Order: sequence, then C-alpha cells, then structure tokens
Amino acid sequence: MNIDVNQLAEHFAHTPFQVKGIYKYAQTTGVPHADYTDAFPGFVFPLTGRIQFQFNETPYILSPGKVVHGGAKMKLAKKTIHNTSWEYILVLYQTYGSELEASSFSNQHFALPTGQSPRLNELIMQLWQVYNQPGGISMFQTEVLFRDVLNEALLSVVNRRTSRDSLALFKEVSHYIHENYYFNHTVTSLSEQYDVNRNRLSYVFKRYAGMGPAEYLSTYRIEMAKKMLLASDVTIQQIAQAVGMQDAFYFSRVFKRLVGCSPTTYRQRFINNPS
Repeated sequence: MNIDVNQLAEHFAHTPFQVKGIYKYAQTTGVPHADYTDAFPGFVFPLTGRIQFQFNETPYILSPGKVVHGGAKMKLAKKTIHNTSWEYILVLYQTYGSELEASSFSNQHFALPTGQSPRLNELIMQLWQVYNQPGGISMFQTEVLFRDVLNEALLSVVNRRTSRDSLALFKEVSHYIHENYYFNHTVTSLSEQYDVNRNRLSYVFKRYAGMGPAEYLSTYRIEMAKKMLLASDVTIQQIAQAVGMQDAFYFSRVFKRLVGCSPTTYRQRFINNPS
C-alpha cells in the first residue's frame, strides 16, 4: 500500500515504542514457515536474494533496496523465487500508551522503497550486532540505533523520490516486470509497489514504451509464452499459468490480439515450418 512518509515519521515521533526482538533469517531447507506474523509488528530488512511475502494475501517482493513492514498477527505466506538464496533481518517492536487505532501504521503492511543505501545497510548490520551483545549498554544502544535505522530508511525514501526521474522510473518498473511477470500484477499493485501515482506511471510507460503498464505487462508475458510454445510441448493452460495468466481462454484471446493467431496455431506453424 502507499505510505505518506511524513505521516509515518510523525507516527513514530509521537508513539512510544520499544524493540522486542531482532532476528536474522536465511534460506534453510526443510524449515517450515509460520502461518502468521509475530505478536508484534515488525520491519523486514532484506540483505540478499529475493523472496515473496504475503501479508493478509497482499504480496511483496523482498529484495535489497526495499524495507517491508508487517503488522502483528497477520496471515503470512512466503515463497522463494526461482530457488534463489535469500537473507533478511526482522526487527520486532512494541508500541505503548493509548490503544492504537486499527488504521495506525503499526497495524498495517506496507513497503518503503529505499533504494540501495550503503548507510542503511551499515546501520542495520550494526543494530544486529549490538542487539546480540549482553548488558544494559547494548539494550540502550539497540533502541538508539533502531531509531537511526528508521530515520535513514525514511530519508532514503524521500531522497529517492525527489531524485528519480521518469526514465529511471520506467527502467526500474520495466525491469521488475521482466523479472516477475509470472506474478499477479495490476497497474494499482505496480504503482503501490513503487509508491508512485497511477497516472504518472501510465504517463512514463506511454512516453518510453508507447503503451501503458498493463499493455506492457501483457506484451511481455506473450513474448515469454511464444518462447515456451516453441521450446516445449506443455499444454496451453500450463503456459498461461507460467506467464501469470490463470485463465487459458483469456490468455488465448490476448495472444491472438497481439500475435494475430491462437497459441495452438502459432506452435503448429513453427512445427510445420521450422526454418
């Protein structure tokens, strides 16, 4: 979901909170994932690789350059992408004072597109190391460092927004589509993923690709489907699902509109005329 960084900063400025746990997770074969988030809200700081989280069925792709927040006791699902290795640090915290409203940021899931920030990476690793040291000094330093981490993350988001131009935005989102075309994306989810207005996203794609983001995604999916049709004999249904289009009939209609023939005809033409 879209987050107003200034409002988020104001929330943490006026809401007392305390670190409740800092944990480092890495890909481990055979270890089951929890079905729900912890009893406390928390921030996930990806270190390496990519993994998909779903908070209450809303997907987030976790990778370096993005910080993701999840509320307490949310329905959780995880999915490793292409069996790639991954590692992240989870910081759980607890808020105090008057009971928070359901609309409070601490009760929501959202992503902060920080971009690559060496300073943020340095702070989160320092936070992890300090937390694992015994004694009252380390407990105090943990609280101070976590606020430094949040400050750096919020500043990174603001700086990234103000410095990012249209071409950079197009390159970033189009690259994301190329890498994750098989997931269930919409213009709304893409705009929320990159914290940008839908109209601006549409303008940027029409300017640099000659089409809107939805058409760009469909076109790329069909290009991937064409390669699959020629490289294997799997069913049309399987190919449709492989490129992120669960309805084979809808996939066939889009394919015919963009290619000029049905997927079956396209495959037969290649078999009969391999040259």
